[in-house]
Amino acid sequence: MAVPVAFFAVFFAYPVTAIVARGLKTGGTWQPGRIGDVLAQSDVRQVLWFTTWQALVSTALTLLIALPGAYVFARFDFPGRQVLRAVVTVPFVLPTVVVGTAFMALVGRGGLLDELWGVRLDTTVWAILLAHVFFNYAVVVRTVGGLWSQLDPRQEEAARMLGASRFAAWRTVTLPALAPAVAAAALMVFLFTFTSFGVVQILGGPAFSTLEVEIYRQTSEIFDLSTAAVLTMIQFVAVGAILALHAWTVRRRETTLRLVDASATARRPRGAGQWALLGSVVATVAVLILLPLAVLVQRSFGAAGLGYYRTLTEDDGGVFLAAPIEAVGNSLQYAVAAAAIAVLIGSLAAVALTRRDAGRLVRGFDALLMLPLGVSAVTVGFGFLIALDEPPLDLRASWILVPLAQALVGVPFVVRTMLPVLRAVDVRLREAAAVLGASPWRAWREVDLPMVRRALLIAAGFAFAVSLGEFGATVFIARPENPTLPVAVARLLGRPGDLNYGQAMALSTILMIVCAVALLVLERLRTDRTGEF
Repeated sequence: MAVPVAFFAVFFAYPVTAIVARGLKTGGTWQPGRIGDVLAQSDVRQVLWFTTWQALVSTALTLLIALPGAYVFARFDFPGRQVLRAVVTVPFVLPTVVVGTAFMALVGRGGLLDELWGVRLDTTVWAILLAHVFFNYAVVVRTVGGLWSQLDPRQEEAARMLGASRFAAWRTVTLPALAPAVAAAALMVFLFTFTSFGVVQILGGPAFSTLEVEIYRQTSEIFDLSTAAVLTMIQFVAVGAILALHAWTVRRRETTLRLVDASATARRPRGAGQWALLGSVVATVAVLILLPLAVLVQRSFGAAGLGYYRTLTEDDGGVFLAAPIEAVGNSLQYAVAAAAIAVLIGSLAAVALTRRDAGRLVRGFDALLMLPLGVSAVTVGFGFLIALDEPPLDLRASWILVPLAQALVGVPFVVRTMLPVLRAVDVRLREAAAVLGASPWRAWREVDLPMVRRALLIAAGFAFAVSLGEFGATVFIARPENPTLPVAVARLLGRPGDLNYGQAMALSTILMIVCAVALLVLERLRTDRTGEF
């Protein structure tokens, strides 16, 4: 635990604490009354209200639209099931900047709906809500569907034989068993939408602002660190409460059910009703997921064919100090380094968490590992600039700053992927190796590593994909001459003109393809014992 604890203390707790402390001090004196002053501002209360209600509505819409998909993937076996499963998961690993750009091409000014019917949604909350459903559809499908596929269908069939209707059997037998998974998925969707940044930044404009967007605005545009610090504390408390609820629901899911082999529960659809349900889910995936991505690709070509892609190799001397295409190489290099760091830190933490003699303090660290997913990435990024500015941690001019920030987001995915597999390793195998004279390191290398190698590759792939799309912290610390792809897209969208818009679409398409390829590789490596996320 020493290395993971030191990593999070230095590169997460210290920067966040430093930026909050600076914001709450005036002339070196603490100003606790500033919290009440900020909360008394009407515009701050409006931001808090919008952040909360849009997260609630986004969560409800996601559950409503995605639960039928969870059932289809859990219970039906049909041609193209694995491909469709991969397509559904693509949005989750896409950068939020790409998601916002895709929906801008669909519902924004000059978008597909604008051209066909003169309808624009980019100035309404509906664009944000739909983008959130697009992004989080896979969370519900994989979290709820993963458990649903392992529930014994004979329990519901027994209720039907005793006279219960199909709905009554589902309500009294299946729904209570699914409740912990549904609650866990809902909490994760609420967490991701409550802390939404890239989607709201692009689609919300000046009319809509979440806590994360407001923290960014107060920090980078108004330079009001005290207000940003108070908002960061509010978000931190909210995220901590959400993660505590999520940990409780996960423990319920793990300890109250008797599960069966998932491969034994899926079958071909039977009857017109089941085929209609399958068709509706496929249609939903096509409209909700494939259509925005297809429009994004189409806009990247436009009337100029490959023209926008060719201009990416040119140095315009304006938005970038180098050709925009160099952002591709920068992102790949940063993501590889971030994935390596995340795998090292996450693997060490996962191994410590699976030890039978792990104390309560070590087990509590499991929940803390999830905090970077919800704590303001903007605060982390700006905290890096504020805190890591003196020897021996003067890293502001170092390239490693970006991978370190990205690795913070990748570590939770590594831990969540590695834990189920490590817990499945029979401890008696390690004990037998120790009896035969193997050292702890050799026992791990000979016993654990062959069993977890595939999960390790999947964890590295997820960390790589997530690092590619990190935007909130990277926008502060990426150097102007070495932007990442999400930062480059945001800069291009911030400038008027068809060329800048076309280049943003082209870069977003490149980023989407890289993430999709990484996901397809992960799908081929995935096993039933490596978890869902």
